[in-house]
Amino acid sequence: MSAKAMEVIKNEVENNPIVLYMKGTPDFPQCGFSARSAEALKACGVPFKAVNVFDDEEIYRQGVKIYSNWPTIPQLFVDGELVGGSDIVIDMFQSGELKTMLEEAANKA
Repeated sequence: MSAKAMEVIKNEVENNPIVLYMKGTPDFPQCGFSARSAEALKACGVPFKAVNVFDDEEIYRQGVKIYSNWPTIPQLFVDGELVGGSDIVIDMFQSGELKTMLEEAANKA
């Protein structure tokens, strides 16, 4: 894992209020977990940055797992902090907590 990879991820997470690292894109997800996470974020109606981990294997596919110390993709970061993966995102969406968190983060930006 290169220092450059860590720096790229750190900059994305710190300079975007909401970042979803996923397999594929929100319009063309490449796994079910990423698809459900992206749909939950889109349903909240708040803009977010989506990063396709397949765009750069070293930086994203492996790097984000090391950066966050979280073993799976997708990963959602809000206000520079890891929220979690698909199960957490879906649970928070269903409870209404995700929409509130995302709206607060977007309003700060």
